Amino acid sequence: MEQGIVLFAHGSRDPRWREPLEAVARAVQERAPQALVRCAYLELAEPDFATAARELADSGVRRLRVVPMFLGMGKHAREDLPRLVDAARLSHPGLDIEVSGPVGEAPEVVNLLAELALRPLSISNNL
Repeated sequence: MEQGIVLFAHGSRDPRWREPLEAVARAVQERAPQALVRCAYLELAEPDFATAARELADSGVRRLRVVPMFLGMGKHAREDLPRLVDAARLSHPGLDIEVSGPVGEAPEVVNLLAELALRPLSISNNL
């Protein structure tokens, strides 16, 4: 497979935190079976970005789309991710890497979050 997709997120020690991101990865894989999809984390979880990029490059991926799974263009998307992408480009010169904007800045996501905020509460307040 020539196309790879990395869903890049912050990370957490709590494995439950990763469940929604991994669900998104499964949904992307179902919609794009011709691509290899991986999650990668900045910290506190594995794999890190370098590992995910290496695994995809070793699998034959030549084009890599990186999707920052952040609500906005904060420090991680603005500073940390570009450094990681630059390092991956040096380590894998044959890998064409493109980085999208943070998912939370997409108008569709903004509208969906507004709709969700307006729904009647359906989860326990015992969080």
